[in-house]
Amino acid sequence: MKKVEKIISAAQCRRSAQIFLFGSILAVMVPPLIMVWIAASIFVYASAAHHPDRRVGEYQRWAGYRFYGITGTLVVVLNFTGELKALLGGVTNMWLTVWAVCILVVVPLGIWDLIRIGREDWRDMAVEVEVHE
Repeated sequence: MKKVEKIISAAQCRRSAQIFLFGSILAVMVPPLIMVWIAASIFVYASAAHHPDRRVGEYQRWAGYRFYGITGTLVVVLNFTGELKALLGGVTNMWLTVWAVCILVVVPLGIWDLIRIGREDWRDMAVEVEVHE
């Protein structure tokens, strides 16, 4: 095996930090996408979890806490739909309330992270990779 130096551009690092946030915000804003994003986000999260730039992993981790936390909470809360319907005044009000809570947890903090990512001083990185000849 031969080790070769590979350059990861600053733009690639920034994009890696942003992709989970964009997907989570979009999925929460368009609820039918939540189930698709849960599946796709696992691959996105895993691909960036051990990124050479530790900041990518940090942004990813916090975005994951918010998205997976709210979706996990939904599973528990929606097991009590009968009680929620009665408490909130019907099915429509229940779903709108659940949706609003999802938006309030994921979107503002996601946008804040996107702003922070945009302000970060991202730099090109050189990493060594093993190449099979």
